[in-house]
Amino acid sequence: MVATGLYYALLSFLLAGLLGRFVTPWAAAPLVLFGLFCLWFFRDPERAIPRGAVAVSPADGKVVLVRHRPERTEVCIFMNVFDVHVNRAPIGGKVVDVTYSPGKFMVASRDEASCANERNSISVEARDGVRVTFSQIAGLIARRIICRVKPGDYVTTGERIGMIQFGSRVDVDLGPEWTIEVNEGQRVKAGATVLARRLAAEG
Repeated sequence: MVATGLYYALLSFLLAGLLGRFVTPWAAAPLVLFGLFCLWFFRDPERAIPRGAVAVSPADGKVVLVRHRPERTEVCIFMNVFDVHVNRAPIGGKVVDVTYSPGKFMVASRDEASCANERNSISVEARDGVRVTFSQIAGLIARRIICRVKPGDYVTTGERIGMIQFGSRVDVDLGPEWTIEVNEGQRVKAGATVLARRLAAEG
């Protein structure tokens, strides 16, 4: 993920150098600023992963919706351009499904974006058969979803699995075996914030 930022930054600095040499140094300033922004935007900090029977946040951002249904709970996390955009696995286990769905590029914070926007849904199944599905959803600006896992791969809790470039959203679908630990409006960090705990592990 850091390599992507270096690519954009070096390209910007190269173009800035050409403009500064053959046009005017002032023409290079916006490209230099963009290159510095890319280095910052594609940062990938280390995180302390919680232990135990937990599901961690797959994304940095703000919880914009916690939707309770009879058998499922959906937690929706909106990432703005200032958040770290590296996505992580909410639980450890086997990747049993990766499904890409084309769609629109609505503002990712809107509720309709969950179903209408371009997205990539990933299902991870733990050893005991419990499955968590999370979706990388493109936004108004974010138009490139990167997923580095495929069906059959094994991931650990909090492991890096990809990213969405320049603002977006990640929705997490949790079954009745989980108790939700976050609230709407709360800020979360990928791999570090506990979204939910297994009910069987309580007590």
